[in-house]
Amino acid sequence: MRRIGVFGGTFDPVHNGHLIMAQEAVARLKLDRMLFVAANRPSHKRAPQLADVEHRMAMLRLATRGNRHFEVSRLEADRGGLSYTVNTLESLHRSTRAALFFLMGQDSLEEFGGWRDPERIVELARLAVVPRGDRDMPSLPPLLRRRIVYVKPPRIGICSTEIRRRLKRGLPVRYWTPDLVLSYMTRHGLYGTRKRRR
Repeated sequence: MRRIGVFGGTFDPVHNGHLIMAQEAVARLKLDRMLFVAANRPSHKRAPQLADVEHRMAMLRLATRGNRHFEVSRLEADRGGLSYTVNTLESLHRSTRAALFFLMGQDSLEEFGGWRDPERIVELARLAVVPRGDRDMPSLPPLLRRRIVYVKPPRIGICSTEIRRRLKRGLPVRYWTPDLVLSYMTRHGLYGTRKRRR
């Protein structure tokens, strides 16, 4: 059976930490491919300044170009409205008949009980969890613990929030995100970028 990773998120913007996490999951879990699924509108967090999903999809395509294991999915963008992981996994389960691994950070695991239908999510996919620094893992029920596999990539302290913050303050983000993504952000004036900023 094929093994497919599913990496959901806002990717606002995608950065090198995302790519390193995804590549590590492909290698350690022996995945045939990793699907990057940009949320149309995240259901679990407020994102009033969220870049349009078409911009975020375009940046994902640029960032993943050239990696034969990476693929960008339009599933949530085309569905529209609020994005729910359980709906995405149901669609993938029906269309792929593959073993699914949902890639998430430890912070998402800590909030997982508040997601829509978490029991169904772990029926549809194993959770591939990336620990965050030295934080202790949350206490989990046995059923959930059996459905988790841990992926420990090298520690990279990059996050989308900090990239947006730095761009608004006029600070450089080169090497935080792929050059093609940075060029796209600048060309489209995303996150307060200007032509001169590198």
